[in-house]
Amino acid sequence: MLQPKKTKYRKVQKGRMKGNSGRGHRLSSGMFGIKSLDSNFLTSRQIEAARIAATRYMKREGQLWIKIFPDKPITKKPLEVRMGKGKGAVEYWAAVVKPGRILFEVGGVPIDVAKEALRLAAQKLPVKTKFIIARDYEA
Repeated sequence: MLQPKKTKYRKVQKGRMKGNSGRGHRLSSGMFGIKSLDSNFLTSRQIEAARIAATRYMKREGQLWIKIFPDKPITKKPLEVRMGKGKGAVEYWAAVVKPGRILFEVGGVPIDVAKEALRLAAQKLPVKTKFIIARDYEA
């Protein structure tokens, strides 16, 4: 009996992003964070651009946690290729983001620095976000 050919990547379908985030909806590491208000795929490049924008503003003070990971391969067939002949190659990696998901957390900096750093990071992302503060934060 023939064994199926082992592939490098698990073939993943895109699926639907309905409903709210079931996990990752509370601050766990930092005092401040940004929470997603709608659903979308975030590419690894977008996450990296947001990280750079936030750390540059904070001047490498405090700490920044990235609470999402791009673990979904998004495939694409080359331009002007006929239908069939299997699935296309992996084009990029994306993180599935649903409403309520914490994207980034910041700690060890004053509230005004954290607010501006996360605002700059949110500008790089294709989702609407909201700045949130931990319940046990004391000004």
